[in-house]
Amino acid sequence: MDLYPLIEKYPELISSKTGKKLEDVTMANIMNGSIGIDDISISKNTLMLQAKVALEDGKTQLAENFVRAAELIAVPDDEILQIYNSLRPYRSTEKELKDIAEKLENKYDAPICAGFVRETLEVHKKRDILRKE
Repeated sequence: MDLYPLIEKYPELISSKTGKKLEDVTMANIMNGSIGIDDISISKNTLMLQAKVALEDGKTQLAENFVRAAELIAVPDDEILQIYNSLRPYRSTEKELKDIAEKLENKYDAPICAGFVRETLEVHKKRDILRKE
């Protein structure tokens, strides 16, 4: 299925994080308040479609980036920032990083991102840059 460009060929497949369709995002709807900031945030489904487009074009790494981004859609922005800060050297204990990975995997269904946290934990352990309890 040739999806590119998605917005021209299949605009009906594009939706926001809240389920709004592309056709709903109009200046009139923004002005009357029926479209808010979350209504213009990309959905997990749309990111997965973008990953499929990238794969069709042989752009594996880009596709993987879209998949990881799709995993993070459900994670609140402030939590993403906390996770980012927790991954820095000397910021987290082994238990804290394990807890983050578990939460990403189980609460947010983000196994790839959870795997990156676990990988970071192993690197931090090898380099002795975990925060001491």
